[in-house]
Amino acid sequence: MTFNRRQIIQTAGASALLASIGQHAWAQAKPEVARIITGFAAGGTSDTICRRVATKIAPDYANTAVVENRTGAGGQIAVQFVKGAPADGATILQTPTSILTIYPHIYKKLPYEPLVDLAPVTIGCIFDFGFAVGPSVPASVKNVPEFLAWAKANPAGANFGSPAAGSTPHFLGALIGKSAGVELKHAAYRGTQPAMLDLLGGNISAVSGPIGDITQHLASGKVRILATSGTKRNRFAPDVPTLQEQGINMAHSEWFAFFVPAKTPQDIITRLNASMRAALAQKDVIDGLGTFGLEAMSSTPAELTDLIKRDTAKWAPIVKDVGFTAEA
Repeated sequence: MTFNRRQIIQTAGASALLASIGQHAWAQAKPEVARIITGFAAGGTSDTICRRVATKIAPDYANTAVVENRTGAGGQIAVQFVKGAPADGATILQTPTSILTIYPHIYKKLPYEPLVDLAPVTIGCIFDFGFAVGPSVPASVKNVPEFLAWAKANPAGANFGSPAAGSTPHFLGALIGKSAGVELKHAAYRGTQPAMLDLLGGNISAVSGPIGDITQHLASGKVRILATSGTKRNRFAPDVPTLQEQGINMAHSEWFAFFVPAKTPQDIITRLNASMRAALAQKDVIDGLGTFGLEAMSSTPAELTDLIKRDTAKWAPIVKDVGFTAEA
């Protein structure tokens, strides 16, 4: 599969796909209420894309679309909820793909099988992560090597928070510490925003999380982004060097994607895919997601399936190297 990281679907193409469905068949499968389920707290990037998309798929796909935040267990509660929901297209999961590609490597008894219990619909966006420090870290610390040196000299402050145990930002933080032989204690939260509040309050030293969840707080003057995780500088934080620029050999980005219960009929998945691709092509959605550091994009269900398989294989050796495991 050739898949351009910066690819954004064009509105005309999405509109043509919608038109090809046929209005009669569309009406037959139209739910009264479509619920988009996210496993993370309101106010964060996961919640944001859900709400942006929800406003656009109603009333074409469903008469009404709402967002439900079912937090807990690092996003697993949301996955389990959608897994057990009726396969009628009315319950939709939005999740970071790491919950489906990393968790199988760290949980011995994961309560779902990603591509057995869920049917892929479309990618929603891609984003980089940021590694930021707060007021408990001296202002003289301006990059990651300096933070690691400070953490080594101040073990009580050698810690970081992330949106979930076993998430991509958790592993990024662990790998950052591992690169310098510094053990950074990890604190897991129910989303990045609760972690950012603790960072602002000086309760933790650093946060590894989606770049958009961090840039929201720069105006406070209490947060400094030391690095971003992409292969090149993030366009939402162009003055911040990447980890690779700072001599740390790692680069990872993340996707948010949409899924439905596994036995959902293919015609419903096709209609939902078309509706979401049209939504993600809207200029106000693209611009709105951009304010949160998210780059809107979309895919076919088959492309998303291939992405999940590829990323699952990629993370296996990384998880083994870090040595983190968890009990479900």
